Amino acid sequence: ELFMVFKGTLLIDFRDGKTVEVKEGEMVIIPKGVEHRPHTNREIVFNLLFEPKTTLHTGDVESEMTVKESNWI
Repeated sequence: ELFMVFKGTLLIDFRDGKTVEVKEGEMVIIPKGVEHRPHTNREIVFNLLFEPKTTLHTGDVESEMTVKESNWI
């Protein structure tokens, strides 16, 4: 996945406890299979996310939030 930030600061937590700040004009690439959690400090962040179509937004956990079929825009 690639996160590109246009406004604000995006924080990405990793399983090992490390947190990366992605600021305006920066981008970060998360390798396949690396668990991560993007979030903000309650500010509005404009970012663009590139990910494979097959990426599951809830990971390996299936719940009522899991979307099985995406709508085409």
